[in-house]
Amino acid sequence: MSTTINVPPGLRNVVVTETTLGDVRGDEGFYHYRQYSAIDLAKAKTLEDVWYLMFEGHLPTDGERARFGAELAPLRVLPDEVRAVLPAIAAAGPAFNPLAGLRTALSLLAAVRSLPPLWDADPARRKADAMLVCAVTPTILAALYRLREGKQPLEPRPDLSAAANWLYLVTGTEPTAVHATAIEHYLVSTVDHGFNASTFTARVIASTGADVVSAVAGAIGAFSGPLHGGAPDRALASLDEIGTPDRIDDWVRAKVSAGDRIMGFGHAVYRTEDPRSLMLRDIARGIGGDLVDFATTVEQRIVDVLAELKPGRNLYANVEFYAGVVMELCGIPRAMFTPTFAVSRIIGWSANILEQSQDPKIIRPIATYVGPQPPAPIP
Repeated sequence: MSTTINVPPGLRNVVVTETTLGDVRGDEGFYHYRQYSAIDLAKAKTLEDVWYLMFEGHLPTDGERARFGAELAPLRVLPDEVRAVLPAIAAAGPAFNPLAGLRTALSLLAAVRSLPPLWDADPARRKADAMLVCAVTPTILAALYRLREGKQPLEPRPDLSAAANWLYLVTGTEPTAVHATAIEHYLVSTVDHGFNASTFTARVIASTGADVVSAVAGAIGAFSGPLHGGAPDRALASLDEIGTPDRIDDWVRAKVSAGDRIMGFGHAVYRTEDPRSLMLRDIARGIGGDLVDFATTVEQRIVDVLAELKPGRNLYANVEFYAGVVMELCGIPRAMFTPTFAVSRIIGWSANILEQSQDPKIIRPIATYVGPQPPAPIP
C-alpha cells in the first residue's frame, strides 16, 4: 500500500532530487553554480566560461576555452530551413511575442536536425544537441526582433564574446566595452537559480525521455509568465508610472491597497536582499545617469513603504528591477528584456536537462482529489 505525503502549496521547500549544478540559500542571500559563488563568477568570468562549467563540471583551461569557442562559433549560425521561416514567425500576431517565436523556431530546428529523444541518445549526442540549442537561441531571438522592426537580421560575429554578440545582433552596433561587460555580468548571474518553475518544468519533460528541444520549449513556456522571467520590462514600466519622486509613496500605497503585486520586489526564496540585484545596482551606478538616480530613489522608498505596510515580510528589490535598468542603459529595447534573460537561462535549463537525462525514473507526483465523491450515477 502506497503512502500519501501531503506537501505545501507550490511544493515550497520540498526536495525532489539531488543536483550537482548549484543551489540557492535564500536565508543567506547566496547562490552558487557548482562550487563557485555565482556573483563571483559573474564578476570574474565570461558567459562561455560559466557555460563550460555547467556542462563539463569545471572551469576551462586556456586550451579548453579556445576549443569551446571554436565549437560554438558555427553552432550560432542559423540553418537555412529555420532562417527561411523566421519572417513569417516574426510577423505573426498583432503583438510581438519573441518567446513564442523562439519556441516555434526551435521546434523546427529539432525536426531539421532530427534531434532524438534523450532516452535514445548517448551522453555525447545529448550534450551536442544542448550545445546547438543554447548557441542558436540568441541568433533566433535577435533575428525575430529585427525582422519585426523591418530590419535585416545580422550574422553572429566570431570575434565577439557571447554578451557582445547579443548586443550587436539586437542593436546592429558593436557595443562599448562598458555595455558589453555590464550585460555579461547580468547574463552570467542569471544562468541558473535553483529549481525555479522553468527549470523544474524542463526536468519534468526531460524525465519522460523527450528530446532536448521539447524540454527547453516547456521551460520557455513557464519562463514567459509575468511571475517568472517576464518581469524586467514590467518593473521598468513601474518607474514610468511613478514618474517623479513625490509620487512614489502614493503609488506604492495604492498598489498595496488594491492587492496588486509590485513587479521587481519580493522573491520566492530570498529573505534578504537579492544578491543579483545588489550586483546590478552597482553596475547601474557605475554607468550612471538620471534613470539610475531615479531608480535607486524609487527602490529605497518602495522598500521603506512596504516595510511599513507589510511588517516582517522582508520585501526587497529582486533581479528584475535593476536588470531592466541595466538593459535600458545598454540599449536593449524593452521587448527584448525577457529574451535577454532567456539567452543565459537556456544554459541552465540545458545543464539541468542533461543531468536529469541520467536518471531513468519519470517524475510523476499525484494530486489530492477534492471534487464530488465518486462513483456517481451517470445521468
